[in-house]
Amino acid sequence: MLILCGSSMSYMEDYVLAYKSPLYGRRTAQMKILPFDFADTCRCFTRFSDTDMALIYGIAGGTPQYLLQMDDGLSVEENIKNTFLNPSSSLFEEPENLLKQEVREPALYNAIITAVAGGASRMAEISTKAGEDTSLCSAYLKNLISLGIICRETPFGEKSSRKSIYVIDDNMFRFWYRFVPENSSVIARGASELAYKRIEPYLSDYMGSVFEEICRQYLWKLLLTGQSPIEFRDLGRWWGTDPISRSQAEIDIMGEQDKDTALFCECKWRNEQTDAGVLETLLERTRIFRYTHKHLYLFSKSGFTKGCVERAKELGCVSLVDYSAMLKVLLRD
Repeated sequence: MLILCGSSMSYMEDYVLAYKSPLYGRRTAQMKILPFDFADTCRCFTRFSDTDMALIYGIAGGTPQYLLQMDDGLSVEENIKNTFLNPSSSLFEEPENLLKQEVREPALYNAIITAVAGGASRMAEISTKAGEDTSLCSAYLKNLISLGIICRETPFGEKSSRKSIYVIDDNMFRFWYRFVPENSSVIARGASELAYKRIEPYLSDYMGSVFEEICRQYLWKLLLTGQSPIEFRDLGRWWGTDPISRSQAEIDIMGEQDKDTALFCECKWRNEQTDAGVLETLLERTRIFRYTHKHLYLFSKSGFTKGCVERAKELGCVSLVDYSAMLKVLLRD
């Protein structure tokens, strides 16, 4: 048996698996090795606290090579300083070096990722910030999607491409482009302490989307082990206009079992307990949809107030899950 392995996705696809390749049509299997999920990432470390485990996943993602740069004998702050804020660290220039290996015009790809990291999510916004034609940016975004760096999202249950947005899919890339370029001058001068002070106030907000992904993995674990109250077919985020209030609304996670049954989730990564107001807001937003049976999930980093627990009991269709309980389920074999 001949096994070919390669870390360069563009090379493997263009020269090993492509139509003109001598091996085209002769392979008996192909495997795309994906990054570790959150549970597998946790198993790589024994000394990080539960909260630090989520932070490490948020900044390094699940790529083993990046996780090897993390030391669970140090704090998250020290790990960030030793890697992303250290000019001699391999992670300091990793995104740019990776792009040089994978694509022919890394400068434009870099401009596109920078635009997305800076908040440009729609095609027109990205092309404007990158300074290139929309059709060209579209082709480059497709390549970034195939590399697993960018992903395209559409509101759950909708097929309209007009509402599609682009976000950075890889945690290491997301963290790097969010914090390193804007502090590069300070980092280059060895002032890692100052750079970290500028980053720290935004870490909790940054972790919001990371926590949503961890919650999605938790819900899939429940489904695959037969513990989910809703046998959903897929999960996604929804955003759009609330026809009642005529304001913009968003639901962190949605999943549909059939035309009558769905689940709705809100995820809160913050240091205070989640209160009943958050539950009421989620309940109000579910009224946008005409499902007969609805199950609500609230996920919280720091638990729930007494009022929230009591309101959830009244409704009877609500699951309150704090981060520590979620972690136990995810790490259970």
